[in-house]
Amino acid sequence: MQSREAIYPRAQQGKRSKKSQSRRKSFPWLMLLLPAVLWLGYREIRSYFRQPQAVLVLGGAPEREVFAAEFAREHPQISVWISSGSNPEYTEWAFAEAGIAPNRVIIDREAVDTVTNFTTLVDKFKAEGIDSVYLITSDYHMRRAQVIGEIVLGSRGIDFKPVSVPSGQSPESLEKAVRDGARAILWVATGRTGSRLSQLLNTSESPEPAVNNFP
Repeated sequence: MQSREAIYPRAQQGKRSKKSQSRRKSFPWLMLLLPAVLWLGYREIRSYFRQPQAVLVLGGAPEREVFAAEFAREHPQISVWISSGSNPEYTEWAFAEAGIAPNRVIIDREAVDTVTNFTTLVDKFKAEGIDSVYLITSDYHMRRAQVIGEIVLGSRGIDFKPVSVPSGQSPESLEKAVRDGARAILWVATGRTGSRLSQLLNTSESPEPAVNNFP
């Protein structure tokens, strides 16, 4: 009995031709994606072996600083950098309550939003020889922070390990992460963050107002 290939030679050849064409079409995309996959894999491996030398706390909610103070007590050998957020008096009180020496806490007030939380400090980290940090922010805010961190910190060869503060809130929209990811790429390419335009259009989220309701 003849095989199906012998009976339907043209049909079989057509199927093989379509598969071959499909492979050829997908090959360029695979070649484009391969460097990105390899780079991300390299960063993951490098981050695993690097021990963080500092803590980066993104301002925006007082509980982040309280959490960071307790975290600093568990990691007594590293400095804590706080980008904007609560007023300095509250921050100093929160860390003093946790028994953290003032010389371990660096408060930076330059940032006006999440993108500038990173862009205002990344070169300072580099100058201090810091090549890995713990990144502390609220869980609902972490996705956006990680997108920006991968681009801004990654542009200077700095790794980070995310540490989320529980909030009970739903995660932010993907749109915010995409928007601020684009702004981070703009900063890497031009040195500009687009923060002024973003504020004018009310599309960027500034840090929450400072609080002073501590005992």
